[in-house]
Amino acid sequence: MEFLVYLVLGGFAGTLAGLFGVGGGMIIVPVLVYSFTLQGFAPEVLTHMAVGTSLATIAFTSVNAIRAHHLKGAVRWSLFLWMALGIVFGTVLGAMTAAVIQGAILQKIIGVFAIAVAIQMAFDLRPKASSDVPGKPALTVAGGVIGWASAIFGIGGGSLTVPFLVWRSVPMQQAVATSSACGLPIALAGAASFVWTGWAVTPLPDWSLGYVYLPAMIGIAATSMLFAGFGARLAHRLSQQLLKRLFALLLVGVGINFLM
Repeated sequence: MEFLVYLVLGGFAGTLAGLFGVGGGMIIVPVLVYSFTLQGFAPEVLTHMAVGTSLATIAFTSVNAIRAHHLKGAVRWSLFLWMALGIVFGTVLGAMTAAVIQGAILQKIIGVFAIAVAIQMAFDLRPKASSDVPGKPALTVAGGVIGWASAIFGIGGGSLTVPFLVWRSVPMQQAVATSSACGLPIALAGAASFVWTGWAVTPLPDWSLGYVYLPAMIGIAATSMLFAGFGARLAHRLSQQLLKRLFALLLVGVGINFLM
């Protein structure tokens, strides 16, 4: 029964990710927190498990997105390579940072971030290109910061990477495509780090690999990969402005709930 819930969650997350162009982590982490709470997971570990499991699922779902963008020639691999260097280091550091934050406080941090993303989506706030494409050192530093934050929030980093690249004069289509590529090292390094930081932690439920809960990872990854394409097709038939505002309301609700 629990596995069926994760299959449904994966389909829901994949559809919303395709509809709104944001990583599934923004949906997966809050729902997993609620699900793990109902399943009776220990309060001190369930938030970390939601974040670690979310990152593990992104490792699967990002592959399809990268392939699609690469076939269109939209990924700026020269930018990706230097950002990836910082991303791996920053993501490991972010996982270690999350490991020392109490679960209740981590939920509040995620809640604030959810509200910030909601405001950005509701008002379509985007930075204007104001400087040249960054050099290698700047890309690596930016990757480190993005990886660090993404590991704490359990996301693929799109809500951070895209604005940064657009600000540094990368065209939107290429920024989105390159951001999708950056999601893979974030997910791989993040999931591995959460496995490591949670390896000796107790009490963890059965079928856990550190802070990654395998049944949830498998169920969510299986259906989110299928439904992301459905969401993308559906997006072309519905009002993007209305959809983003509705999703922003959902995120505000999640954020307020986490802050209470």
